[in-house]
Amino acid sequence: MGMSAGVGKTYRMLQEAHRMLGSGINVQIGFVETHGRTETHALLEGLPLIPMRETFYKGKRMKEFDLNATLLLAPKWVIVDELAHTNIPGSKNPKRWQDVLDLIAAGINVLTAVNIQHIESITEEVKRITGVDVAERVPDTFLQYADDVVNIDLSAEDLITRLREGKIYDPAKVETALNNFFRPEKILQLRELALKEVAGQVERKVETEVDPPKQLRRERLLACISSNHKTAGRIIRKTARLANYYNADWYVLYVQTPRESFDRIPLDRQRHLLNHFKLAVELGAEVIQAQSGEASGIAVLAKFPLKVLNLQETSVTQAILTTVRNKSITTVCIGKPHFNIFQIILRSNIFNKLLNALSSNNVDLIILS
Repeated sequence: MGMSAGVGKTYRMLQEAHRMLGSGINVQIGFVETHGRTETHALLEGLPLIPMRETFYKGKRMKEFDLNATLLLAPKWVIVDELAHTNIPGSKNPKRWQDVLDLIAAGINVLTAVNIQHIESITEEVKRITGVDVAERVPDTFLQYADDVVNIDLSAEDLITRLREGKIYDPAKVETALNNFFRPEKILQLRELALKEVAGQVERKVETEVDPPKQLRRERLLACISSNHKTAGRIIRKTARLANYYNADWYVLYVQTPRESFDRIPLDRQRHLLNHFKLAVELGAEVIQAQSGEASGIAVLAKFPLKVLNLQETSVTQAILTTVRNKSITTVCIGKPHFNIFQIILRSNIFNKLLNALSSNNVDLIILS
């Protein structure tokens, strides 16, 4: 993992391939993108290459990683670069990270690389830093398959020097890059994200491989969302980050109110809910749908392909408390209310009931911005 293009991820993978080959390990190159970098391209010399698959797309001859050929050759190790890549339409899988999962399922070990901005749960933070909405994303749950996550790091100054020397992009693109993505303050923030992510992965490995002190509780998080598409995605991603940090099981609870019954809820909200449920599952959550009052099921959920647990409760608060008990939740995550939080605390008996119930059960409450 790295903070951006040009830090040396592919170079490091090829160095590792040479080391493996020298130790008698069957390692082959499934796909490597050198971006025309002379030093990186030179490392391909002497390494066995799996021929790429050629196909035509929009009138152009394209080369793609050949998943079927790799499965047939079945090397012990294979290098597959550009993890977040979107495959050409007609490929077995839409995304390259899905190809990697197929290789792992077949017993083939994979060495791969990705930039921090492609991790699903932090795309909004990356957009805030860089102004770029990254389209190609890898779900956080993918990282749980890794035996090790290694950070390939450079200082901002060294990275900019490499850019000016033409070691990252074509010289004609250097000035544009320096004025946009490769500004020192942006590089520093992306570097911080990469370091934090890898630190979290190391911490998870310690927790799973080293016996923890018995007094530590196992965290279980609950994200409570509504049908408001502007906040639900943010709550899901932020809770996913927390769950990733704590190596915790987590759940997403949607409580359907009577005004969101099948015959009342707009179709666009149904679509947004379905997309949010899919996002939650991709990020490792279990989705729970509850109905409050006289609400009736949403039609689109009847075709929902993923596991949805259904609860029938008298109120939103009761649905939260029931889920907290049933799933042994330790932390509840909710979005910022649309009105003054102190007014809720002082005047709302419902909110007070929720606070008191969570407190008496030693459950933390996080209000996300």
